[in-house]
Amino acid sequence: MAEGLLSYRMQKPFEITVLGTSSATPTRDRNPSAQHVRLDKHYFLLDCGEATQLQLTKYNLKMQKIKFVLISHLHGDHYFGLPGLITSMALFGRVDPLYIVCPEQLKSILDIILTIGDAGINFQIHYIFTNPDAPELVHSEEDFAIHSVPLKHRIPCTGFVIEEKGPERKINVEACENYNIPVSFYESLKFGNDFKGESGILIANELLTVNGNKNRKFAYISDTIYDESIIPYIENVTLLYHESTFLHDRLKRAEETFHTTSLQAGMIAKLAKVKNLIIGHYSARYDNLEPLLLEARKNHLETYLALEGEVFQLNS
Repeated sequence: MAEGLLSYRMQKPFEITVLGTSSATPTRDRNPSAQHVRLDKHYFLLDCGEATQLQLTKYNLKMQKIKFVLISHLHGDHYFGLPGLITSMALFGRVDPLYIVCPEQLKSILDIILTIGDAGINFQIHYIFTNPDAPELVHSEEDFAIHSVPLKHRIPCTGFVIEEKGPERKINVEACENYNIPVSFYESLKFGNDFKGESGILIANELLTVNGNKNRKFAYISDTIYDESIIPYIENVTLLYHESTFLHDRLKRAEETFHTTSLQAGMIAKLAKVKNLIIGHYSARYDNLEPLLLEARKNHLETYLALEGEVFQLNS
């Protein structure tokens, strides 16, 4: 660390573990959609296809730590694992509330299954309903926020952005002392604010701080046709997950089913100026995924395959 600088934080863990990568149906070695996200002390599950709880167990991820489940839409390969997961949470004695961010219809589906199945839920389930027609801030806490992104699919569908919150500047202690900045104002400086003294003189933030760790963002774009209208909501994210169901030689099929080709996923990443792209939601017709990766990299070089069990670390 440079002399005269006050570090305000170590970069907190922000990691995505891939649990399911198959579209529509499971294959011999791929499961339907699911991803586990950890942002420091917060744990999220994005979509919950069949076998998700088995995947959590396989990769030593504790289901009871999950506080937020985000369901993109109500095609079964994205939520059929959720009733089983909730039931297991109850069987293992969960008492902490669970927050489910989802289409409104999911509540009535789960109510029927959990009631008729006598699941014995002894914890509260809070629902936050998504709006498939407009982007929204669906939940916010001191150190993170969840935003929704409307997607164009065959049924109402929503993508998500999980955003880290916090200061992005580091204090230059020597400069602050030279300008007689009160220590009580340091926290405000970390968030980029200028200092205005009692005399009315304004001292620019850039004279008192230096660059720190940028807040990181993860965007999850599940099922959608190629759609450039999402770009403003995912621009400059640290990591973008974008569905890549088909190779571009099956563009017509992609358009018929409201899915995206790997070439198009790379184009979205390029236009949105994202740092890294991972592709997934592969059609069962592909045993070899390398061609999808190579096709996406034609437009965005920093592209990687979502492979089950793989962990992606977000670094600013």
